[in-house]
Amino acid sequence: MEFSAFMEDALIFDWNRIGAPAPPPLVMLNDETLRDGLQSPSVRTPAIGQKIEILHLFDALGIDSANIGLPGAGRHVVADVERLAREIVSARLSVKANCAARTHPSDIRPVVEISRRTGLPIECCTFIGSSPIRQFTEGWTLDWLLRATEQAVGFAVKEGLEVMYVTEDTTRATPETLRAIYSCAIRAGAGRICVADTVGHATPAGVSAVVRFAAQVIRDCGADVGIDWHGHRDRDLAVINSIAALDAGASRVHATALGIGERVGNTPMDLLLVNLVLMGYVERNLSRLDEYCRLVSRACDVIVPDNYPVIGRDAFRTATGVHAAAVVKAWKKGDRDLMDAVYSAVPASLVGREQQIDVGPMSGKSNITYWLEKRGIPASEPIIDRVFRRAKSSPTVLTEAEILAEVYR
Repeated sequence: MEFSAFMEDALIFDWNRIGAPAPPPLVMLNDETLRDGLQSPSVRTPAIGQKIEILHLFDALGIDSANIGLPGAGRHVVADVERLAREIVSARLSVKANCAARTHPSDIRPVVEISRRTGLPIECCTFIGSSPIRQFTEGWTLDWLLRATEQAVGFAVKEGLEVMYVTEDTTRATPETLRAIYSCAIRAGAGRICVADTVGHATPAGVSAVVRFAAQVIRDCGADVGIDWHGHRDRDLAVINSIAALDAGASRVHATALGIGERVGNTPMDLLLVNLVLMGYVERNLSRLDEYCRLVSRACDVIVPDNYPVIGRDAFRTATGVHAAAVVKAWKKGDRDLMDAVYSAVPASLVGREQQIDVGPMSGKSNITYWLEKRGIPASEPIIDRVFRRAKSSPTVLTEAEILAEVYR
C-alpha cells in the first residue's frame, strides 16, 4: 500500500490544523532579490545576464511580481531596469514589474520613462520613513510627510503608474501618523499600501495588530486598496511574521532569495514559499526552487550554510542509525512519499531533491546496506563489517572515497 493522502491522514496526526485559520482568499508574492536584496553589504551585484536568469526563475516559480530596481539611483540602474523590463515584454513573462522610488517626483520620473519606452506597466513603490525615531533623526514633521506623500503619489498617478505607498519602519510608527499618511496616500490615488518592518522589530502579535490597523484605515477611507507586508529577519521572525500578516489581511508579501538584504536580511522567499505551499495558502511548482537559490548564491556570492532549511546540503541528509533505519524501511517498501515523510516535515521531492543517507560514527549497518545498494554494490557481510569498523573509528561522516576504499580492499 502506497503512502497516499488517505494514509497520510491515518499515519500523521497534524496538530497544525487545530485552531488554524482558513487560508486567506488572496496570497501574492513580491520578490525583492534584485533590489532590496542587493542592499546587503556582503553580496556581489549580479551581472545583467545573471539578473535575467534570476528573473526567468521568478516566473518559473509563479512569483507574482518583482522589484527590478531603483532607477532614481543613477544611469547604471536605469540601464539594468530597462533591460529587465524589456525581457519581461519580449519573453512574455507573467511576473509583473515594480520599481522602488523615494517619495519625490525626481525618483519617480525615471520609472515613468522606462515604462513608456518599454511599453511595460511598472508599479511605483514610493517609500518614506514613518516612525518617530526616524522623524526626529531626519528633522521631519508630519506636515512635511503629508506634503511629500501627496506630491509624489499624485505625480505618479497622473503619469499613469500604479502606486504602492511604502511606510518604512511602520512597526515602530504611531497610529496617528500612520492614519494620517495612509489616508493622504489613498486620497492621492495609491492602489496599495505597504506595511514595512524595516528593522525587523515586529513579533507576530505586533504584525497582526499593525496590519489590522492599516485595514481599518482603508475601510474608514471607503477605498479598495491592497495591503503589502515587507519584513526583515533581525529577530529571525521573518517567515512567521509574513504568515501572520497574511492572516491579518495582507494580500501580498515581500521576500528575497536566501533572505539576502540589509544587515541580516529580508524574509527568505524560498522558505516562505515552502511554508505557504505546505499550509495550503498557495499552489506552486517548487521543483526549480533549488535552482533559484543556487543561482542567486553564485550570482551574489552568498554561501548557503549546510544546515540551511530545505536548500542546505544537510536538509535531507542523515547519518544517524535510528533515523536512517526508518528511512531505509520506507525505501524498501518502494514508496518515495513514505520515505519523504517518515523522518522529515518537508518532502524532499517537493523541491526536486531526495533523501540522502550517509555513513558515519553514529550510523548503523542499515546505513551501509542502503549506501551500497543505491550504488549497485553487493552488500556482503564482510564489506558491511569493514565499512562499519571504519565508520565507528572516524570523527566525521565518511567520504565516498573512504567507503569505496573499504569496499575494494
